[in-house]
Amino acid sequence: QVQLQESGGGLVQAGGSLRLSCAAHEGTFSRYTMGWFRRAPGKEREFVALISWSGESTYYADSVKGRFTISKRNDEMYLQMNSLNPEDTAVYYCAAAPIAEPYRAQNVHYWGKGTLVTVSS
Repeated sequence: QVQLQESGGGLVQAGGSLRLSCAAHEGTFSRYTMGWFRRAPGKEREFVALISWSGESTYYADSVKGRFTISKRNDEMYLQMNSLNPEDTAVYYCAAAPIAEPYRAQNVHYWGKGTLVTVSS
């Protein structure tokens, strides 16, 4: 059983920055493709970013490209979020999916409980 714990959410003004963290057991990040999803109020859950098990590859949703940066170090993964806008308001989830499968919500094996990010205008 893999447990993922997010932290770093909060309230920020438009244009501001936040950094989310996701902690896991030792070795988790080298065995899974890791990433972030988010669910905004009244909307479907959507993909935000992923990082490969090796850390060499990253991929972003068009809506966050150039503003968000995903990274990992040891047993923590991060999402640096800059130039935030109210449309980024959502609960952000850390997620782990098998390396051999496409990184989609339906393939995620483990989810964190989520951390709320609220961006005020």
